[in-house]
Order: sequence, then C-alpha cells, then structure tokens
Amino acid sequence: MREVLSALGEDPSREGLLQTPERYEKAMRFLTRGYAETLEQIVNGAVFSVKFDEMVIVRDIEFFSMCEHHLLPFFGKIHVAYLPKDKVIGLSKIPRIVNMFARRLQLQERLTQQVAEAVSSAISPRGVAVLVEARHFCMMMRGVEKQHSGTVTSSMLGAFRSNKATRDEFLSIVARPVA
Repeated sequence: MREVLSALGEDPSREGLLQTPERYEKAMRFLTRGYAETLEQIVNGAVFSVKFDEMVIVRDIEFFSMCEHHLLPFFGKIHVAYLPKDKVIGLSKIPRIVNMFARRLQLQERLTQQVAEAVSSAISPRGVAVLVEARHFCMMMRGVEKQHSGTVTSSMLGAFRSNKATRDEFLSIVARPVA
C-alpha cells in the first residue's frame, strides 16, 4: 500500500497517511472475511425437519461486497426463496450465507449463484430462487459514471426454474412493497 500511495504521487510518510497501509490491510481483512467461513459453520446444525411445502422467502437482505475487477464496492439487496422438501433452515442463516459470499472479492453473477447453490446444498429443497439488485461503484465512480443504474441478476434452481407459476409467484412477492 505504501508503494501504491507513492505511485499516486502521495507521500506515505506524511502524518495523515502514516498508518494508512495498516488500516487498509485491516479493512480489507474485514471486507473479505467470508473466505474464512464455511457453509457448515454458518448453518451450524440449524436445519429442522418439518412438514411444510410452501414457499419460504427472506427478502431485502442488504449486502456489501467488493468487485474483484476494481476492488470497489457494490451493494444492494438480495431476495432468497426456497421450497422445502423435508427440511427448513433457520431464517437467520440465510442472511449469514449471503454475508459469507458477499464478504469475498466478487462478481454479482457469481454471488447470486453461490447463494442459491449454498441454500440448495444445506437443505436439498425442491427449488431455490435468488434475486440480487445492486449498484456498482465501478460503474458509478469511474468508467461510464452512471450513478443511477442498477444491475439485477437471478438464479433459479429446481422448481423455480422448471415451473413458471412458481417463478412468477416469487418474482411478484419480491416486487411488492414491504408491509
């Protein structure tokens, strides 16, 4: 980081920058702490046998991540749904799964798929749907400099992919205002 500061024309020994390399390292370790977590640690046995086969949705999960191309933030909301087969997962585990993958250097497309596959792996439901809405600083602050553009990605597994009515129900629910 000292070399980067010098390359930018800064003096890394000036008062305001003396501790910047250490602060930057600490910040990056925090922002990428998802690499040190596993699905098993996150779920921690919070999978329960239940006779329930209707859609379960956790919506508006806020997230912050870092674009792997520019090391700039992207942020937004993730909506996750699943159709239980025999098991449900503790509701707080879904945002924790989101955080685990968001706290890595990422692409929005990969984040979307990883969350869907993790939920599927944890409870083997009949289907999983993930919709991610995000704003990317790499588009807002540099490049095309479009501050109001957003990116939407989705991953539909199982019944959400094969059954249009199920997919449409999920999409209509996440489009509704929160009560």
